[in-house]
Amino acid sequence: MTRLSQGTLAALPGAVARPQYDRAAVRGGVVHFGPGAFHRAHQAAAFDTLLGHDPRWGITGVSLNSRGVADALNPQDGLYTLALLEEQTEFRVIGSIGRVLTRDEPGAILGALAHGDTRIVSSTVTEKGYCLGADGALDFAHPAIRADLDGARSADWVPGSFTGWLVHGLRARRLAGLPGVTVLSCDNLTDNGRKLEAATIALAEAIDPETARWIAGEVRFPNAMVDSITPATDDALRARVAAATGLEDAWPIQRERFTQWVIEDRFAGERPALECAGVTFAGEVRPFETAKLRLLNGAHSSLAYIGLGLGFETVAEAMADRDLAAFAERLMREDIAPSVSVPPGLDLPVYIADVLARFANPAIRHLLSQIAWDGSQKLPYRLLDTTRDALAAGRPVDRLALPIAAWLRFLDRAARSGGSITDPLAGPLLERAGDWRRVVGMREIFGDLGEDAHFLRAVEAGIAALEAGRLEPLPA
Repeated sequence: MTRLSQGTLAALPGAVARPQYDRAAVRGGVVHFGPGAFHRAHQAAAFDTLLGHDPRWGITGVSLNSRGVADALNPQDGLYTLALLEEQTEFRVIGSIGRVLTRDEPGAILGALAHGDTRIVSSTVTEKGYCLGADGALDFAHPAIRADLDGARSADWVPGSFTGWLVHGLRARRLAGLPGVTVLSCDNLTDNGRKLEAATIALAEAIDPETARWIAGEVRFPNAMVDSITPATDDALRARVAAATGLEDAWPIQRERFTQWVIEDRFAGERPALECAGVTFAGEVRPFETAKLRLLNGAHSSLAYIGLGLGFETVAEAMADRDLAAFAERLMREDIAPSVSVPPGLDLPVYIADVLARFANPAIRHLLSQIAWDGSQKLPYRLLDTTRDALAAGRPVDRLALPIAAWLRFLDRAARSGGSITDPLAGPLLERAGDWRRVVGMREIFGDLGEDAHFLRAVEAGIAALEAGRLEPLPA
């Protein structure tokens, strides 16, 4: 089968949408670190819409940890297919990514960061890619940060961390006399822009104080939140895309039709007119971010760990279990919602109903095992912050502790079976998995919660409930 590329776009069936702009005229206004599935399904699709109005916002992707995306997309001239999953699936070819660079091309990465056309440096590198400690600040003991501190002494420094690349690229812009850029985090991290700003300036201060001062004055790090369920690509999707397009696509992407992107209106220079793609620019992102992280992501992780323990494979399958679906709804309405500061214009009961409907969408085959990745990095923001708020307010935490108990049992099952988990703390977690109190005592994950007697009793009650086959723990 002929492969998707710029030269084969004309062969697409009429029902398949494709770029409605001259790709040869596109300029690279964005450098994006982490061009994985979520970015390509979400932000890259938004910029693809914008390019139909303004050709100055093309994307150069940077993949630091793998060649997979580059090897799939570069032979396709950066093109790939996005499947929008509803009752009637629609297919759209996205053209906003020009090229994907890898760590084997450090000169090209630095050149893109220090190019005069670049106005935004964005990222979807996941929570662990920011190398932050439990306090949200840069972890100077992190191996990648230690290596960057050592490497920065060399004239041919090739950073190993995303933060290192920011410092390297911004220093190059300063030395070249170029203006500052907007650094836009699109990861599910509370106050992502502020945390990335503090981490970048802290690392720059340790490497080049003059660059640190320049970053503080000339670069902006707006907060942002993003939302769209993006199941992993599988062979079934590849087959559907091939049948719909008549072309081979090495790495198509799928997501639900719903998408939300809220960006703080805080830019170093020109702001892209992404309103045309449904983006919201707001004075304050935190309320939107908290609602999404706690309600949607918190419920997602809860369904993942509880659902995997019950033998389910996907979110839709888990939601088809009436008891589990009822638990998720009670968790959101009774335990999580009271901790959410409602942003203007957001009807919280309606939002919760919409989230539950999205979870139950049978067209979305979102694997629970995928959501379960990196629990040590996700749970502090998705469930543990909510638990702290509930404890401080004197509210019960028994139901909130149940998904934590399910995660602990998930770790124990993996350790007992000799299996593996996808988590940057996989080794320490699996070594402690036989004694859940040792896991909860890991301050890099739980902070001071591991010393809270009420929380410990609730977790213990949750483990007992799950072992007894109950989804409603007895009060601790």
